[in-house]
Amino acid sequence: MSTPITPFPRDTYTNIEPERPVSVEVNPDDPPWGVGIALSVWLASIALMLAIPIVAVIPYIVYGYSGADLQQLDQLLSKDPNVLLIGIAATVPTHLATLAIVWAVVTGLRKRSFWRTIGWGWGHNFGLWKSVLAAVLLLLGAMVVAALLGVNKTPFDEMLESSTAALFATAFLATATAPLIEELVYRGVLYSALQRAVGAVWAILIVAFLFASVHFWQYKTSPGTIGAIVFLSLGLTCVRAATGRVLPCIVIHLVFNGLQVAYMIFRFFRPETPVVETATALLALIRSPLFFPL
Repeated sequence: MSTPITPFPRDTYTNIEPERPVSVEVNPDDPPWGVGIALSVWLASIALMLAIPIVAVIPYIVYGYSGADLQQLDQLLSKDPNVLLIGIAATVPTHLATLAIVWAVVTGLRKRSFWRTIGWGWGHNFGLWKSVLAAVLLLLGAMVVAALLGVNKTPFDEMLESSTAALFATAFLATATAPLIEELVYRGVLYSALQRAVGAVWAILIVAFLFASVHFWQYKTSPGTIGAIVFLSLGLTCVRAATGRVLPCIVIHLVFNGLQVAYMIFRFFRPETPVVETATALLALIRSPLFFPL
């Protein structure tokens, strides 16, 4: 009598599903980099901002000023709008290189999510329209600060007024790349490391100082402009501290710059409406009994 053949048991390992990676919650206020790395990113952004425009403008200087006296070269270059235009155009590769450094630090060379680690997204109860409103309020406050401290025309302003191409190139950069790159460096990488090391208050003050120091030489003859930049940085960093996210800061910076660019272009075609008169009129309005009844 033959023994019935029973089938072999089904392989048990065929039904085992691969383990899914556990999603790790990332806290943007507890970044995987320290203050040393954050400051290195900031210094690298400054080095790129200085080096790339210089390298870009050297061929033009060699070609256009080959026979010029070295003692007069500085004065000639300061009045040449093409030098300014080349320097402004070189800001695009500067920003791209800075973005690459930020990406490498934040992701650990593709080991972490860039968006979650940097704090991308809206804060609790602080979305798009509150960011736009905050930008308008910061712009009004910056205008008051500028009027109180005094706004003087800088050589940079004079060159922008003399060159339509430089004006529109600056307008493009001020809205297309500067808000993103500056916020990723200052409110993304720098603030997150500093606030963990020294606390939110000191981090806000340090970031404001570093942000203003980068713009100092460009606007050193206009204390009101420097004061407005410090005021903007304080406001942006406070938003970052309150929301824990960098996206509101980017939107605020974008709207802030966009409103200034719109007015700058308007002022270029309507030079009889200088920004100083507008800021002074705003200051007079705020000082009026309408706001502070006696």
